[in-house]
Amino acid sequence: MERFRTRKALLALTAASGLLLTACSGGGDTGEGSKAADRHDYSAGQPAPAEGQDADERDDRREDPDHLSTFALDVDTASYDYARRALADGRLPDPSTVRPEEFVNSFRQDYDRPDGDGFSVTVDGARTDDEDWSLVRVGLATRTTERTGERPPAALTFVIDVSGSMAEPGRLDLAQESLSVMTDRLRDDDSVALVTFSDEAETVLPMTRLDGNREEIQDAVSDLDTQDSTNLGAGVETGYETAVEGLREGATNRVVLISDALANTGDTDADSILERVSGERREHGITLFGVGVGSDYGDALMERLADKGDGHTVYVSDEDQARKVFSEQLPRNVDLTARDAKAQVAFDPETVEEFHLVGYDNRRVADEDFRDDRVDGGEIGPGHTVTALYAVRTEPGAEGHLATATVRWLDPETRDPHEETGDLETDALDDSVWSASRGLRTTATAAYFADALGRGESDLPDAPRLDELADHADDLADSTESEEIRGLAEAIDTAKRLM
Repeated sequence: MERFRTRKALLALTAASGLLLTACSGGGDTGEGSKAADRHDYSAGQPAPAEGQDADERDDRREDPDHLSTFALDVDTASYDYARRALADGRLPDPSTVRPEEFVNSFRQDYDRPDGDGFSVTVDGARTDDEDWSLVRVGLATRTTERTGERPPAALTFVIDVSGSMAEPGRLDLAQESLSVMTDRLRDDDSVALVTFSDEAETVLPMTRLDGNREEIQDAVSDLDTQDSTNLGAGVETGYETAVEGLREGATNRVVLISDALANTGDTDADSILERVSGERREHGITLFGVGVGSDYGDALMERLADKGDGHTVYVSDEDQARKVFSEQLPRNVDLTARDAKAQVAFDPETVEEFHLVGYDNRRVADEDFRDDRVDGGEIGPGHTVTALYAVRTEPGAEGHLATATVRWLDPETRDPHEETGDLETDALDDSVWSASRGLRTTATAAYFADALGRGESDLPDAPRLDELADHADDLADSTESEEIRGLAEAIDTAKRLM
């Protein structure tokens, strides 16, 4: 809150002094924008016409380049679950591990779903008590996972950390239990391979069909045992080699890395590790799914690997979480509905003074690269929702069009590009964040919580004190009777006590 008040005062002082305020870019590295001095220099990165809107109508409402925000889609949730683990252990999470977008995306939203592959786009928002500031939510959703019988077979290469640190309860034992349950859930036409790594890496089970071989796979999982150091680079490299050797045409080929990511031997740099397997990733489209475990966890390395490996990360700390990931989420979501998915939000310079994208710091994309399909985006499967939250300062008394959100993705099979858009008008903003829809209140609560844990000073307008946020979360949990929101409320209450 203080940050926003200070910025307003500085803007007023600048205007009074007759200085020229140069706008900050809304894309690229910062994701923030303010009103440009000139509005005639428009960007080529315009959203496609909405359904029923022709190109001329769209051109009449071209957006100022400093009012664009572009990012690659991300469905990671590890940051939130790791923060909950830290709080349960009686400590505050390291601020460097707190990524607001992963807190926000840990909660499934009730956005409308598309009928086929691709996305639906939902844009809504609500006012805050801070003058002229609102929270604007951009929600993207893929189709449901009900069409499991229609998905292609899966070819999953599990790369399992068996270093000494994995002997701690809740690491290798949790992975073994989870893999055993998942083996029973996969279809007969699915395949799995097992790679282990400590000082070195080895393939303990080549790509093997489930049909008729479940007992062999279960035995291989049961025989896993911890050894010495953590050569994570060797594990990833051998994992991709094994995946390529067992490559199945027409199948979803994926590497699943299970580790505490505390690499201490061999190559420990994510970019360097992935560069060694870049050919396999690009030629065969093999994505990386990271599963983090352990009270001490190499969060930064795992997140970097997943982002650069066209995948995503989760974190599990107990049997319930592990069972959900391995026996429910992974078997259902091995399919892909979109490749290289990016979003671009265009704020109307006639109604928006400035804006700020909450989180996605590692996923920003230059505005001009939005339609450059050579630039990596995010790989998204069925059953996912993606939420981006913006703090938006509107012009005093602003009325009319506020923002247009566009998502662009490539068809997983044909690589043909597609786009979908959604719009928001100023009169559609709810009067208050705390009386808005359940989904928007949940998003705001999660974002404010991450903000409090991550920075120590507010990066959002009208940020409540932690005790006030705890009350909002309790009320939300009571009204929704949601177990996951109750977990959020308990985490906020724990953080309040620790702070």
